[in-house]
Amino acid sequence: MQTYEYKVVPAPVRGEKVKGIKGTDARFAHKLTELMNALAREGWEYQRADSLPCEERTGLTRSLTVTQLNLLVFRRRIATPEPVAEPPRQRAPEQHPPSVTPLYPAPAEPGQRPAALAQPAPAPETDGPRRLSPLAAADPGPRLTRRSAGDGEDPNPAR
Repeated sequence: MQTYEYKVVPAPVRGEKVKGIKGTDARFAHKLTELMNALAREGWEYQRADSLPCEERTGLTRSLTVTQLNLLVFRRRIATPEPVAEPPRQRAPEQHPPSVTPLYPAPAEPGQRPAALAQPAPAPETDGPRRLSPLAAADPGPRLTRRSAGDGEDPNPAR
């Protein structure tokens, strides 16, 4: 994409006296030609002439007046750097998440326990009799037990 910068200069209002050129219009044309050639040597390309209103304060009372200004518009191409082609990127090797071992294996058939859970876990080996902590050794108090109806005693005597 090409981009341009623009320059706007006021058009000359009167021509210069030059040896060999006679008449107001010829002098004005010569002045305009000199201006356009000077800017062309700097790389500016002539685009158009515009006449635009301009507000200015004039006189002792600074009253507002509107005048028309004749402007010349020039442009030149801005040198844009060519986009640098990036070298093709190498793809990183795909990383898969580590395999997850399920907490409980799925049962082989509905209604059956998985093979890992079918047998009870072995009891931990101990180095002698099991000792209780001093808090656990304290008497927990009377225990409520559930009795079957064939024992002859009412499990809930308050009823």
